Amino acid sequence: MPGPYPPVSGVPGPYPPVSAVPYRPGGHPPAAQRAVVQPPLTSGMATASMVLGILGVLGGWCLFGLPCILAVVLGHLALRETRDGTRSGHGMAVAGLVMGYVFVGPMIAFTFLMFFGSAMGAVTPTPTP
Repeated sequence: MPGPYPPVSGVPGPYPPVSAVPYRPGGHPPAAQRAVVQPPLTSGMATASMVLGILGVLGGWCLFGLPCILAVVLGHLALRETRDGTRSGHGMAVAGLVMGYVFVGPMIAFTFLMFFGSAMGAVTPTPTP
């Protein structure tokens, strides 16, 4: 009963030239080429906004609210920069904005009271006996 393959003769057949073989000399097929996709770069302003927001939360009272104000400014700039998706860091910008806005009001009030409270104490005359 004949098999599914054609009969094999005893004479070796013509071999294709070496350049026509699609395999490398090691006998393995060529490696598949993969495209490397780079993730978008993180916005530096978003990172700075979040870091300054954390600094404002932890020690903004001794820096007169300056880190909170910078966190808000840089957070708004970072939101504009990350809007179209060419840069990542939108969440960090939002975190910096939230921390900045939550603590910028009390820090400004504290600074206002520190400066004007000490100035008022110097102007008030002390009663003499």
